[in-house]
This record gives sequence, C-alpha cells and structure tokens, in this order.
Amino acid sequence: MVPLLLVLLLILVLFGAGFAVEVLWYIAIAVLVLWVLGFFMRGTNGRWYRW
Repeated sequence: MVPLLLVLLLILVLFGAGFAVEVLWYIAIAVLVLWVLGFFMRGTNGRWYRW
C-alpha cells in the first residue's frame, strides 16, 4: 500500500511541476512580447519603461 501511495504522490508532484513550468513559459512569452513591443514603440528619449 505504501509504495502505491508513493507512486501516486510522485505522479502528483511531477504533474504539478509540469503545470507550473508550463505557466512559467506562458509568463516568459508574455514578458518577451511586451519587451519587443516596447522596444519598437519607444519614444524619442530611447526608454519606454519608467524604472
């Protein structure tokens, strides 16, 4: 019974990690798109961000 529970726990952890990695990829792609848009839409001062 314990090995079965350990395998199920491992599957849950790997699935959760895979989901988190996929979400991080989507966030990274969104930031990249915003950066590229800001790079092409920057003003005359050459900086499009506030910091």
